[in-house]
Amino acid sequence: MFKLSCDVPLQPLNTFGISAKALQLVRIQSTDDLQAVLADASLEQQSKFVLGGGSNLVLTGDVKPLVLKVEIMGKRLVKETRKHFIVEAGAGEPWHDFVAWTLDQNMPGLENLALIPGTVGASPVQNIGAYGVELQDRFESLDYIDLTTGESQTLDAGACQFGYRDSVFKCALKDKVLITHVRFALPKAWQVDISYADLDKHAKRVHQPKPTPRMVFDWVCQIRSKKLPDPKVIGNTGSFFKNPVVTPEQCKDIIGRDPNVAFYKLLDGNFKLAAAWLIDACGWKGRGVGNAGVHPEHALVLINKGQETGTPATGGEVMTLAGAIQTSVYERFGIRLEVEPVVV
Repeated sequence: MFKLSCDVPLQPLNTFGISAKALQLVRIQSTDDLQAVLADASLEQQSKFVLGGGSNLVLTGDVKPLVLKVEIMGKRLVKETRKHFIVEAGAGEPWHDFVAWTLDQNMPGLENLALIPGTVGASPVQNIGAYGVELQDRFESLDYIDLTTGESQTLDAGACQFGYRDSVFKCALKDKVLITHVRFALPKAWQVDISYADLDKHAKRVHQPKPTPRMVFDWVCQIRSKKLPDPKVIGNTGSFFKNPVVTPEQCKDIIGRDPNVAFYKLLDGNFKLAAAWLIDACGWKGRGVGNAGVHPEHALVLINKGQETGTPATGGEVMTLAGAIQTSVYERFGIRLEVEPVVV
């Protein structure tokens, strides 16, 4: 039987460290817990909000919908095919711990995605990616439960409609389902991928052109730790804005305004601009609004400057800062930056 808690502090449940509370919260530790909540007549008509690790979330006030805190655990090898290990994890498993576990089981393939905060259940929503690999490259299928009907469904990669930091869970299924389990197809014929610039530079620096999966894992952890602040120390949600994708014509126009702009050509012929470079070029690194600030070392990361003083940033301060950054970038480059975390 599930336990309904009232006025639950959410500051320890979001990595930005914003002070807010859930008017009502249920910890979902199994599919049975969720089915019991959905079958409860007193909760049937209440809107619901799914909360994973809180690593991609900005709270602008107390959460009035019923908060479903996902804590479904478990990791297992489902089966082996000729080419893949099919592994499954509960939606509440911490993502980084799951990646480490796959390596411990001699099933590499996720090592480039090490140290990304959040839970396994949130990973397909965001189609997380880092250092040349995206979740969709290793995804097999997932299970979810419809929050209205209580019906269970399984989706493959095509049905998830993955895009750049995007999926069907951000549009057609937004706020309508709760992901319970996710499965991944990890290649038996593993091939190292250190094509991403930071990894390539690191490999050359340590004179290791053919690293093992564990080496790649360790390198990614080292690089991420140096570039991004630990949310346990400084509240943040990681990258706050998406890297904008522009046409060749738009890219040429921006290069004309500033030839130093950082960009990457995509396979489809379009170009991805480095949002961090755009923000830094507008002079935002190290600045802030109230207790919300831009990290002095990484312009793409907004931080909670008030945790040490006991006056944490509010969601309003964070979004005011984000809006000011968007305006600056648009006025200079004609590019509208898109906020990456969920704003509630």
